[in-house]
Amino acid sequence: MTKTYTYDKNAIARSVARMLLEINAVLFSVDDPFKLTSGMMSPVYIDCRKIISFPRMRAAMMDYGATVITHDIGHESLDALAGGETAGIPFAAWLAERTGLPMQYVRKKPKGFGLDARIEGSITEGQRVLLVEDLATDGGSKIDFVSALREAGAKVEHSFVIFYYDIFRDTPEKLGVNGIELHYLVTWWDVLAECKQTNKFNDTTLSNVEDFLFEPRGWSQANGGI
Repeated sequence: MTKTYTYDKNAIARSVARMLLEINAVLFSVDDPFKLTSGMMSPVYIDCRKIISFPRMRAAMMDYGATVITHDIGHESLDALAGGETAGIPFAAWLAERTGLPMQYVRKKPKGFGLDARIEGSITEGQRVLLVEDLATDGGSKIDFVSALREAGAKVEHSFVIFYYDIFRDTPEKLGVNGIELHYLVTWWDVLAECKQTNKFNDTTLSNVEDFLFEPRGWSQANGGI
């Protein structure tokens, strides 16, 4: 079922795509592809961490993010935001300021000393928490972070990211089975559309990128990855 938005989601996506291209956060390399942590080979790479160095651009993205959160989740449907270590922490802080909500952050694993905490900040039983990260690929880290927050007593049904790969067909089902709805600003498809319109890269590069987006695992295996 197609979801209806109360704002212009396509306009936001294309705007964010242009911003990411402007700061060279989008990298394409067909002949020497990137190796992802999963072992896959990819001709595309997105560096969302670069956003933190561009205050005017990140302010616009956080405004977009607040729009998505309040309209898609609800103005009074959350009690706090939690940033995922490490890239999600600054975005959670800026969005907490925009939305007027408290913030925590969740570690990838307990720190191993002191209180041995995995959740930093004040968290209470039944608190409705939104997990914030910079990007989502196959959804694995979202499930891990959400599990940690739930173990600490939070109620977590939503996650927000700046960038969603939107190329792995099983990701929505995987998140859905774990009771997580993903919200985002932009995908690879939006970036590709912007690149085609602006002639940012040559046709051969864009053709290879498009092949990867349609069949990422097949492209990876054909180029030395898993």
